[in-house]
Amino acid sequence: MKIHYKYKTIMVGFAFMSIMAFWQMYDNIIPLILKNSFSLNEVLIGAIMAIDNVLALFLLPLFGSLSDKLHTPIGKRMPFILAGTLLTNIALFFMPIADNKRNLAMFMIMTGLVLLFMSVFRSPAVALMPDITPKPLRSKANAIINLMGTIGAIFALAMISKLVAEGDTPNYQPLFISIILFMLITTAILAFVVKENKWAEEAHIINIKLGEEEDDTDKEDSSDQESSKLSPEKKKSLIYMLLSVALWYMSYNAVTTAFSRYATSVWGTTGGSYADYLLIATVVAIISYIPIGILSGIFGRKKVIIAGVIGLIFGFGGCFFATKAGIFITVMFIIVGISWAAINVNSFPMVVDIASDGDIGKFTGYYYTFAMAAQVLTPILSGAFLQYVSYKTLFPYAVVFSALALFTMFKVKHGDTLPTAKKSILEHLDVDD
Repeated sequence: MKIHYKYKTIMVGFAFMSIMAFWQMYDNIIPLILKNSFSLNEVLIGAIMAIDNVLALFLLPLFGSLSDKLHTPIGKRMPFILAGTLLTNIALFFMPIADNKRNLAMFMIMTGLVLLFMSVFRSPAVALMPDITPKPLRSKANAIINLMGTIGAIFALAMISKLVAEGDTPNYQPLFISIILFMLITTAILAFVVKENKWAEEAHIINIKLGEEEDDTDKEDSSDQESSKLSPEKKKSLIYMLLSVALWYMSYNAVTTAFSRYATSVWGTTGGSYADYLLIATVVAIISYIPIGILSGIFGRKKVIIAGVIGLIFGFGGCFFATKAGIFITVMFIIVGISWAAINVNSFPMVVDIASDGDIGKFTGYYYTFAMAAQVLTPILSGAFLQYVSYKTLFPYAVVFSALALFTMFKVKHGDTLPTAKKSILEHLDVDD
């Protein structure tokens, strides 16, 4: 039996590519429209831009869980993806129209609908990868998914560069249409190529052979609630894993949110030169995705994540001792980029691997709930330290939360791979690796 996991991952990755293209455009353009077209102040803009994170806390677990329970001829995730994408793009089409008419009420209604409809398919789209991927291969598959998402983000940035004219209030309609077409095309490819039910069943059979899942032929004799119940040990691992996710996002996003202010105030950087360090970390992370996925298959996810968290502590700690911009900070951010890739590639697969069979969508929602909650809270909490204590608290703040994540990560006992035990079986099944 040939496991074409790379091909399958790339195909389902079109969903994440579509999502990342949207968010890259949304995060870059919507604040400009709110400021330049509607003259809103920074506080209101910040509040509006936080709405998607707040909605995510409640809606992502909801729609993830609902998709777990749905069974249709085209799969359980695909109806949410298709309906959510279509509805998102209908509402998205009217946003630049509202902008051009300077109709704030219409713009806010369309923005609210877009965020709601994005929540409909966000968790189901992300859950599609673990659905169709054997458990030991999910870190490698997640590395590919991250690369697909990066391609979507790059597309959006390229469209912004090419289609947004100079001036305070340009016509954004060509840009919005380009993103709509991109989302529709990538989703069409997904719908026509991905055989969700077939691929999920193939992955389930392989997981049974690997001893990762139980044969469900006798599951009709027990209730769904009973079959999906976590053992106390797994529940404890899940809690510590989700706490770890929240803590390292508290650390990392505090730095990315406040770095421009820190670099100019403490290191004396001028212009946009501070962005070079963030760019270095991002590029290094992208280059590291695939190698990290391979290393995770050799050493296991937990060890690679722990190494990544230690790397964050070292990188952020080193930045605290830097007194000016230079090569030392560059090296520290290279370490941060590799470390963040090590965490990012493995954390989501660990969370969903703790899930009982049939609960992947719900656990995908849990993952994003804790990640989003951290991203809502950490700019406020770290900002309070910056304002009322000192800018120099930024990197100690990041180190403390990374250290807490290291502590909770050591408590996680489930969701890891057993590379040595599974290798021979995967080779026997002829993995395209």
